[in-house]
Amino acid sequence: MEMIEIRGLWLLPVIPLIGGTLNGLFGAKIQRRWGERAVQVLAIAAAALSFAVAVLLFAKLASLAPVQRGLLCHCFDWIRTGGFTVPMAFWLDPLSGLMVLMVTFVGTLIHIYSTTYMRGDSGTWRYFSFLNLFLAAMLTLVLADNFVLLFVGWEGVGLCSYLLIGFWYKDQDNARAGLKAFVTNRVGDLGLLLGVAALFWSLGGGWNAAASAPAHAERMTLVFREVQGQASFLAGARVFGMPAATLVCLLLLWAATAKSAQIPLYVWLPDAMAGPTPVSALIHAATMVTAGVYLIARMHFLFALSPVAMTATALVGACTALFAATIGLFQHDIKKVLAYSTISQLGLMFMAVGVGAFTAGIFHLLTHAFFKACLFLGAGSVIHAMHHALGHSGDPKDLDPKDLDPKDLDPKDLDPQDMRNMGGLGRFLPKTRFTYLTACLAISGFPILAGFFSKDEILWKSFINANTLISGRVLWMIGAVSSFLTAFYMFRSYFKAFSGNFRSGPKAAEKLHESPAAMTGVLWVLAVFSAVAGWIGLPALWRLPNWIDGWLEPVFEGSRPLIRWHEASHSAEWGILLASVAIALAGFGLAALLFRNARSSAPSVFVRALPSIHRLIYGKYFVDELNQATVISGTRRLSELCDATDRRAVDGLVNGIGSAGRRLGRLSGLNDSAIVDGAVNGIAAVAGFAGRLMRLVQTGRVQTYLYVFTGGAAIAVLARALFFH
Repeated sequence: MEMIEIRGLWLLPVIPLIGGTLNGLFGAKIQRRWGERAVQVLAIAAAALSFAVAVLLFAKLASLAPVQRGLLCHCFDWIRTGGFTVPMAFWLDPLSGLMVLMVTFVGTLIHIYSTTYMRGDSGTWRYFSFLNLFLAAMLTLVLADNFVLLFVGWEGVGLCSYLLIGFWYKDQDNARAGLKAFVTNRVGDLGLLLGVAALFWSLGGGWNAAASAPAHAERMTLVFREVQGQASFLAGARVFGMPAATLVCLLLLWAATAKSAQIPLYVWLPDAMAGPTPVSALIHAATMVTAGVYLIARMHFLFALSPVAMTATALVGACTALFAATIGLFQHDIKKVLAYSTISQLGLMFMAVGVGAFTAGIFHLLTHAFFKACLFLGAGSVIHAMHHALGHSGDPKDLDPKDLDPKDLDPKDLDPQDMRNMGGLGRFLPKTRFTYLTACLAISGFPILAGFFSKDEILWKSFINANTLISGRVLWMIGAVSSFLTAFYMFRSYFKAFSGNFRSGPKAAEKLHESPAAMTGVLWVLAVFSAVAGWIGLPALWRLPNWIDGWLEPVFEGSRPLIRWHEASHSAEWGILLASVAIALAGFGLAALLFRNARSSAPSVFVRALPSIHRLIYGKYFVDELNQATVISGTRRLSELCDATDRRAVDGLVNGIGSAGRRLGRLSGLNDSAIVDGAVNGIAAVAGFAGRLMRLVQTGRVQTYLYVFTGGAAIAVLARALFFH
């Protein structure tokens, strides 16, 4: 692909970075002096300006011939050593162009929605600062020209996710949820680091390679376009006896499973619902969680080289889609239902890129951003109304009104997110109801709505794929069952929230009202896109233009010679399409049968008939409990062992050496004072005593000297006479 140098591409991530920095440094003062409106305007202006720049650059990209659709902004060489260089550069091609438009557009809408949802919060300036910083990190991730810069954005969205999930950090549950998300994503980040290291090694950067050799220096690169140019070399390279492409892709899949909440690293996303609902819509439905899908799509040329990696990707996605869909069946918290729905839909995207349908995966990523953001913000509108009606001033308690005597029913004891406390909200929230219904229809795959086109494309490509080691029919069956369950639990949430009678009492019902225009206006926009966004990918079977396929063709053309599909007739394609429609209708019909009438006893009959299955699924397969008993408990015990080892062994050794040193010092001091000093002092004492004796003789009197002399002479004469005669 040809590329055109362009200045100003760096503005896309820098504009929200400036907005987030200003609010982060001065937001508290701005809010105190001019109110929260000033903070909101600054944040929204940054997001909206970034979106405007994205539109202009996208238009520039679209005006180019397909082979020229690549805009490069080389700022400077960031890392340079020998023949290896990592530039600080941003790259806009058809794939990153779509991602940038989606991120800035949905991000701006959620900023606007948040002005009402977060009104009155003392930490508004922190919230909008974190939102802006998240946009900057996400844009850095999708615009990165190389792995190193992508890693900066990758870590940035993880950090901002932690800050936003735990925004109400004084609540221990929120703080723990943020920490859980942060730690789980760090596990995935290790996979990304190892994957990049393995790629660098296989391109000649290993210890066994002469980095200065020209052949190696030409291959040593982490720039995406240049790595793609080395695909033929990577196809035959081996690392530690394993095909290089397979090893690198499996490590990148490890990273993607954490960021996009796939089995087994999905556990952080349901708990992330503890954060503000707009955060759930932005980060955990539309943008950050799609980073893993984007990474695999960006590395399509590597995955296409490895049937093992593609099979693993498709299998992880299929299992996650079905697993999460079953958990969503029995959840009562409306945000938890949407959380498991997000995990399931991400699983379908993984299944798509795993079978080689990279365009279909990105297509569903885009449509999902609109209808899932609409669902989350619709749920936020419902929760906003329920909070007002129930008079909540603190955190909701997990209490079912059925457990209370109606005479003792206190609305403040009810959970505003529990669908068992809702019902009949359609009469009070008509705009929210209509937009939520539209998004439910879209995600369920009803004809002509966005999800219908993207989901059908995934199911069809899974059915005819010949790129994985698992049968396409098996993958299609798993995807079809997951789609049926999706339609069922989404309409279950719709009927339990909006149909029937309000179940929290007449006094609370009097306080219910529709959300303000800033919230419902955003819902209307997202509902429209939930309805029409799929028209950019009309099925080829209809002999109508498929814009997204042609748009992304220059990006994925490098891997298409390696992607294989089974032959299939038009009748088979029509059959798959009609089956998709039947699945959506069946899910809707069953949900309507069981939940449209609040007095229906069918759900409770199922619970009584199959209590073990209900307990297993309602308990989310007890994965959190298993993790608590194994990974978390084991980690704590290991940390306690390390602490004990540090205190008793390491510190004990250090303290023992110190104590021995002190004892040796005392002994040395005793030797010095008793022996050395004693000898010195003893000699001095003897000398002093001798001096004192001498002073007795040295009187200064001549007579005394004469007496001593005479006496001494007498003693000498006497001694001679006695002993020497």
